[in-house]
Amino acid sequence: MHPVSPVVFLVDVDNTLLDNDGVIDDMRRHLAKALGAEGADLYWREFEAIRTELGYADYLGALQRYRLRHPHECVVGEISSFLLKYPFADRVYPGALDLLARMASIGTTVILTDGDVVFQPWKVERSGIGAAVDGRVLIYVHKEHELAQVERRYPAERYVLVDDKLRILSAVKAAWGDKVTTVFPRQGHYALDPAIIDAYPAADVEVERIGDLLDLDLATILPDRPR
Repeated sequence: MHPVSPVVFLVDVDNTLLDNDGVIDDMRRHLAKALGAEGADLYWREFEAIRTELGYADYLGALQRYRLRHPHECVVGEISSFLLKYPFADRVYPGALDLLARMASIGTTVILTDGDVVFQPWKVERSGIGAAVDGRVLIYVHKEHELAQVERRYPAERYVLVDDKLRILSAVKAAWGDKVTTVFPRQGHYALDPAIIDAYPAADVEVERIGDLLDLDLATILPDRPR
């Protein structure tokens, strides 16, 4: 049985700690140059098809499917190398790692993210985010459906969830209620989409950038202790 922490900070990766939109922009430019407009369009169609089927982004899986359609396309290996060698540490938002250190001085820090079983862990490792939380990383297909697992692995009196998706924040708030404080950094295309913002209730705390949380006394945003 794991000891119960006073507070656990659960922090997302893509467009929360790391500028994933910027990564994708770089990928789009590289793919257009390597494959041409038609080839790049096919890759992104395969990417979206996998995301629809499996429920998460799989960049390497889409590349595998592209190769099945073009088995003699030698540039596929170069694209794979581009993805694996990408400097993810350069895409970590300013103040993000400092924030994780600040959180660690108050409670337990855990990365809680969605993704595939190869590229997402690689991104977390290469960016330095995994090391910043001492390897406490949870990667699921749909993390909002895995809250029982989260509680089993990291039991806590209180939780703070930081995520760029209001849909996720709303689902976790509905499940955990006053036991969790939801924090919404308005970064990335999901966080800036007016239709999405109008579709879900506001988070408990909202900031423009993840680094803005460094200006707050984090202890003041903690949910009340359960009675």
